[in-house]
Amino acid sequence: MLTQLTVQNFAIVRFLELELHAGMTCITGETGAGKSIAIDALGLCLGERAEGNMVRPGAERSELTARFSLERNPAARLWLQQHELLQEDECLLRRVITAEGRSRAYINGTPVPVTQLRSLGQLLINIHGQHAHQLLLRAEHQLTILDAYAGHQELLQGTRNAYQQWRQSQSELQRLEQERSQRDARRQLLEYQVDELDQFALQDGEFEEIETEHSRLANRGEIVEACQASLELLQDGDDITLVSLLNQTCHRLDDICAMDERLLPVNQMLQEALIQVQESHQELRHYLDSLDLDPERLSLLDERLSRSMALSRKHHVRPQALYAHHQQLASELAALSADDARLDSLRDELGHLHAHYIEQAHRLSASRQRHAEELAQRISSRIQALAMPHGQLTIQVQPHADATPSALGQDLVEFLVTTNPGQPPQALAKVASGGELSRISLAIQVITAERIATPSLIFDEVDVGISGPTANVVGKLLRELGRSTQVLVVTHLPQVAGQGHHHLFVSKHSDGHETETLMQRLDKQGRLDELARLLGGDQITRNTLANARELLQAAE
Repeated sequence: MLTQLTVQNFAIVRFLELELHAGMTCITGETGAGKSIAIDALGLCLGERAEGNMVRPGAERSELTARFSLERNPAARLWLQQHELLQEDECLLRRVITAEGRSRAYINGTPVPVTQLRSLGQLLINIHGQHAHQLLLRAEHQLTILDAYAGHQELLQGTRNAYQQWRQSQSELQRLEQERSQRDARRQLLEYQVDELDQFALQDGEFEEIETEHSRLANRGEIVEACQASLELLQDGDDITLVSLLNQTCHRLDDICAMDERLLPVNQMLQEALIQVQESHQELRHYLDSLDLDPERLSLLDERLSRSMALSRKHHVRPQALYAHHQQLASELAALSADDARLDSLRDELGHLHAHYIEQAHRLSASRQRHAEELAQRISSRIQALAMPHGQLTIQVQPHADATPSALGQDLVEFLVTTNPGQPPQALAKVASGGELSRISLAIQVITAERIATPSLIFDEVDVGISGPTANVVGKLLRELGRSTQVLVVTHLPQVAGQGHHHLFVSKHSDGHETETLMQRLDKQGRLDELARLLGGDQITRNTLANARELLQAAE
């Protein structure tokens, strides 16, 4: 329920703070005073589009705040909890608009995208505008009304899910079929390339190994010569070698260490060096003895190295990347083959998905037809009470099995009406006058509002084109609705305003330089005066006051 609305520097409002209560609250005022400004401000709090010209002239920004109680709104509490924005049993929506047209949105003090205001706002309040009867002429809006009344959200979602699955598969099938010729050409190329690389069968890391071994075999003469020379220097030479020199040094130090033990560490290091040199000699000898000098192996490596280089140039990759390139091409070829297999399975799958969609659409259609009859009867009863004694509304639901699937099913919904006996039902636009259409729209809004779980409803001058006894019926309808739901009504009719549990009066003041709109809560005497004004114009007489008193007494 909306408990407070604060408006600052918005349009011709300098500052406005409203405390709102349960029941039916009527908003009246002089023509041009800005009776709908509070509704417009609330709409911005609920995520409607903001513009810089909404800011009061001379102000830097507008600030709009709406406070809601969540005591009887589990859906809004759940939404806030899921978005980590829940704070106790209240919700505060805030919108700031700068004169340059920029805006910021907040939920419970946390900055949020405007889309989140819209999403949450649908769970907090429902606004019925004065132009709703014009929307009523649209077939898609008539379908929306029927679905809202039926409340078959699970059937709608089931149909929507089935449609999306079918549509996704159909799009994939179309894509695969359109790309088939390109895919065939690409597959032929890949088959040739992969087969060529398969025959060569280069392994991961093999090119680097080939390069290393080839370099070793190609330079085997230099390697052997260097190794033999090193062996000569280490130990195999006939003259002086490292081993002989180290042996001599160690023998001489053995004698000297007996004279001075401080040389023992030096002697120990030389002994270890001698061991290292002897082991190095053995390892080098072993390497030389095991060195493969097979010229056929070199020829084989040379051929494989050359082939690797040639294939890498052909495929425009580095030789080191040839193996990875081979794997990539093989994967792409496998994917193309999978696409062909997928194409065959999709054709079968699409038939099953379409059959599932038709089943869901039929269930939805059956629910619509069942609720259409019930809703039509209720609307007919309401409009007959609204000075259309012979009014009869029929809701026609026509399933079209051959129609292209849509997320909303395959039904064509049309509201038909007859206002005089003996006339066949016809489309609203052909039969109903402006006043009749307004009454039909109001009846529909009241009936559907009873089915919607939104705890607050706003009717913005929906009683346009209604007067006299009919206006009294409208007022009673809205007051009855206000017993279970918070209802705010912007009206110019005293018969409607007299039915309210609360009454707000809008006035406009000007000092010749600036204009400002104010809104105040009326006490009992204030209500009498305002109802008398609505009944008789600017001059309040004893008779208009008496009539106003009768209206208030009739509502109690």
